[in-house]
Amino acid sequence: MKSLIAPQSRFGLIWFCLSLLAYVQSADADTTAADWAAVTSPSSDAGQSIGTYNGGCIAGAGALPLDGPGYQVMRLSRKRYFGHPSLINFIQQLGLISARDNLGTLLIGDLGQARGGPTPSGHRSHQTGLDVDIWFLLLNPAEPRILSEAERETKNAISVVDSRADAVDRRSWNAAHARVLEAAARQPEVDRIFVNPSIKQELCSRKSPGSTEWLRKIRPWWKHDDHFHVRLKCPPHNALCQAQEPLPAGDGCDASLAWWFSDEAKAPGKSAPQPPPPLPPQCEQLLRQP
Repeated sequence: MKSLIAPQSRFGLIWFCLSLLAYVQSADADTTAADWAAVTSPSSDAGQSIGTYNGGCIAGAGALPLDGPGYQVMRLSRKRYFGHPSLINFIQQLGLISARDNLGTLLIGDLGQARGGPTPSGHRSHQTGLDVDIWFLLLNPAEPRILSEAERETKNAISVVDSRADAVDRRSWNAAHARVLEAAARQPEVDRIFVNPSIKQELCSRKSPGSTEWLRKIRPWWKHDDHFHVRLKCPPHNALCQAQEPLPAGDGCDASLAWWFSDEAKAPGKSAPQPPPPLPPQCEQLLRQP
């Protein structure tokens, strides 16, 4: 049967279809943080972290149960309680340690989104399911209770740092905070933990023999006065996960820590914000999966 479309028209139709396909592919590749936040269910793959901590995604994420021994999840409306199975296990084990040692109930902030990726607010990292924020606010172990949904949305983390004194605030900091940080840093899957420089200084002032390895993982970073940020290593058999550069040798209680209290560190020069790194192509494919 002869075509009813003239050759010129057929060429125009082909050109239109190719142009439309190119547009759709371009739009898919140019995903936004809002696109990632809109997907609220993990993929059905096995757990795989893909890309870098601030430019990646997570396939086969697990959802952290909202309550467990020694911990409770905060800010449920954000739906950022997803992570690599290794991260879910880490949080649950740290909660068990906190409960066993009577340190208080851990309040868990953000992990990541259902498929990772950039978030509309709050973070540049937390994209590969290997990061979690844990508040320094510990619920009293002598009065255990489950927070209401409203409390989880309105209760705020508290700072444990006196910024004017460049030291921890003794009104809010206590020995339980140091013990939780040590317990977290001693876990072999932990790569590093970000805290306010004054907290690192406090830990260094009380270090004991044999603390070099875990104390080395505690890294000073701006802010982080009301929570600590745990970052896990790339899990085994996650070939597409890109590790961060190795930590320097030593416990970090040297001149490198003193710099954080210098005028240069306190008033860093303003520079243009760096654009986020492009996501690996596997992440774009992951986002489009049903």
